[in-house]
Amino acid sequence: MGYIPAPLKALIGIASVLLVGTVGYRLVEGWSFVDSFYMTVITLTTIGYGEVHPLTTYGRFFTVGVIFVGLGMVYYALMEGARFVVEGEINELITRRRFMKAIERIENHIIVCGFGRMGSHICHQLDARGIPFVLVEEDLDVLAKATGQGFLTVQGDATEEETLRKGGVERARALVAVVDTDAENLYTVLTTKEINPGIEIIARAAEESAHKKLIRAGADKVISPYQIGATRVLMSIIKPTVVGFLEVVMDQKELNVELEEVEVAESSAYVGKALVETDIRRELNLIIIAIKKGDGTMVFNPGPDTVVDSGDTLIAMGHPDMLALVKQRAGSTRWW
Repeated sequence: MGYIPAPLKALIGIASVLLVGTVGYRLVEGWSFVDSFYMTVITLTTIGYGEVHPLTTYGRFFTVGVIFVGLGMVYYALMEGARFVVEGEINELITRRRFMKAIERIENHIIVCGFGRMGSHICHQLDARGIPFVLVEEDLDVLAKATGQGFLTVQGDATEEETLRKGGVERARALVAVVDTDAENLYTVLTTKEINPGIEIIARAAEESAHKKLIRAGADKVISPYQIGATRVLMSIIKPTVVGFLEVVMDQKELNVELEEVEVAESSAYVGKALVETDIRRELNLIIIAIKKGDGTMVFNPGPDTVVDSGDTLIAMGHPDMLALVKQRAGSTRWW
């Protein structure tokens, strides 16, 4: 038999005493089941209404046994119930304090505001990639679900400065605003930029009209789920193979191939060299799909003679271990 919690054991014990008492009075005194059950209940609860019927000598001895066993079981149930509640509250308090200490130490992390359908998916993807993040959620039931999954959480309104500070917004690298409404996301962006002007912000816009407002408020990127969803549906119809390939690349579970951004630092040995002169293709077996130059221009499918400059961002595809190695050699400051 599996583990049975102490409070459940106590309830089973009380039920057993009620059953034994009812059957006992029925056998010893010959009463009806209703009278026997009633007598057992008023005996256990010490209400003192008096005997249902006059007791025989054997009935009195039986009643004494019911009192000793039954009251002991009732008191045990009450103590276990109280202990269960108190320990649960204490454990919750300890967990919350441990989370808060962890949040106080965290830095260069991502703050995710909202644990809805999009927010929960983002959190799970960040967790799978080992990227540190803090979830901000106002709904206590939703928050408990996220906390139960081991995520660092902060309870509160994401539009409030105090809540964002609890999540370490001053030390965060980026913030994702995916709360329920565009208005809440807008206020979250405004408040965040006031506290940390240099933070990168990605916000969700449900309505098309909210896109420009979020950009003006300080969001670096605005994502429209409906627009992205419509584009993906269309591409799945007209270019199914391309979409299938991208899904495989973007999903780490499917294949050991990833797309990665590699920033090239000034101190990197790659600076001033043509791609063919580096170890990117020859040794690491990586494919450079594009290079974003320092001035923002994008060079697609760069040739072997394309020169790598300081400040370039290489869009590379290949094995995760090789991608990690090229980031190290490029001196990339990206932390994920």
